[in-house]
Amino acid sequence: MEEENIPIQPCFSDEGINYMHIRHNNLYLLALSKRNSNAAEIILFLHRLVSVLAEYFKEVEEESIRDNFVIIYELLDEMMDFGYPQTTESKILQEYITQESHKLEVQVRPPMAVTNAVSWRSEGIRYRKNEVFLDVIESVNLLVNASGNVVRSEILGSVKMKCYLSGMPELRLGLNDKVMFENTGRAARGKSVEMEDVKFHQCVRLSRFENDRTISFIPPDGEFELMSYRLSTPVKPLVWVEASVERYKNSRIEYMVKVRGQFKRKSTANNVEIYVPVPEDADSPKFRAATGSVVYAPEKSAFIWKIKQLGGGKDYLMRAHFGLPSVVGEELDKRPPLRVSFEIPYFTLSGIQVRYLKIVEKSGYSALPWVRYICQSGDDYVLRTITDAKSSSIITPL
Repeated sequence: MEEENIPIQPCFSDEGINYMHIRHNNLYLLALSKRNSNAAEIILFLHRLVSVLAEYFKEVEEESIRDNFVIIYELLDEMMDFGYPQTTESKILQEYITQESHKLEVQVRPPMAVTNAVSWRSEGIRYRKNEVFLDVIESVNLLVNASGNVVRSEILGSVKMKCYLSGMPELRLGLNDKVMFENTGRAARGKSVEMEDVKFHQCVRLSRFENDRTISFIPPDGEFELMSYRLSTPVKPLVWVEASVERYKNSRIEYMVKVRGQFKRKSTANNVEIYVPVPEDADSPKFRAATGSVVYAPEKSAFIWKIKQLGGGKDYLMRAHFGLPSVVGEELDKRPPLRVSFEIPYFTLSGIQVRYLKIVEKSGYSALPWVRYICQSGDDYVLRTITDAKSSSIITPL
C-alpha cells in the first residue's frame, strides 16, 4: 500500500522509452519518445493541448474526451506534425476545425494565419471602435505558522489582455522593470520591480526584450495572457485571520474568529471568504457575526464567513457554536489551518506599474487603452493561527 502512494515523476525512462505526462482533473496526458527529446517542450505542448481542448469542450474530463474523440483527432493532426508542434493557438484552430461533426468531412482551406509568420492572428480584422483592455493580476500565496510568523510567501503575477483592434497593429508595453532601468542607466520614478520566472505569449519578440527589455508584440485577437511572472519577496498577510477555539467535553465547541484588513485604508477587499475547519461530527450550528454572513459547509468540515467588502485597517469579530456529540477528542496540533480568499481592485502588492502602452498601426487609427490592477489570494493562502481559548489573545488588538 505504501508503494501506491508514491507520486509518479512527470518524466522517466524505461527500456529505452521516455515517458512524459501531466495530470488534469482525472486524466493523465502521456507523451512517448525514443529519442533524447526536449522534455520541457513536450510538457509545455501537453499543457497547450489541455488549454485548446478546454476552449472547445469547456470541461476536459473522461466523458468529454469520449464524446469528442473525432474532433480531438483533427486537432492533434493540426497541432503536431511528425513530432513537431505546429499551430497551438485555439482561436486560429477554431476558424477551420468546428465542433459540428458534419463539417469535419469537408475539405476546408486553413486560414492564411497558419502559414504566415504571425500564426496567432488572422488578417483583415476590422472593428468600429478600437480598444485594448489590460489587467495586471497578482495572486498572493503564503503560509503563516501558529506563532503568527510568515514562513513562506510568493507573488504570482500575470498580464492579461483583451484586444479589439483592426488590422495588424504592433503594441509596445513598458513596465517599471528594475533590470531595464539598470541596463539603460535611467532613474526610476518611484518603485521598480525585479520580476523572476518571466514567461511570454508566443507573440512577444523575445530578442527585443533581451536587448532593451521592451515588450513588443502583434497581439492575437480577443482575450489572451501576455505574460506571467513570479516574485519571491517577503510579504505580510493582506487579510489577517485568527481563531480561538474552546471545547466543552462531549457537549459543544465554540469559535471566536477575528479578521483584519492589513492594507491601505483607501483600498477595499471584495468577496472575502474565510474557511474555518470544524470537527467532522459537529452539528447544530449557530453563528453571530459583526458583518457579513456565515454558512456551514459540512461536506468540507468547515464553516465559511463571507464578507462582501472589508476596508483597509478595519477588523471584525464573529462567534460560532456547534454541538459536539462525539466522545473522541481532536488534537489541536492536527487541526487543519484557516484558508482565506479575497480580491482587492486597483491594488498590486509588488508595486508593478504600466508606464506606457503604445499602439502602432499603418492605417494610423487611434485606440483607447484601459489598464486595471487586481490583487487577490492565491490557491495557497493559509494561516495556522487557530489557538486554544485558554492561551488566546484574540480580543486584544493586533
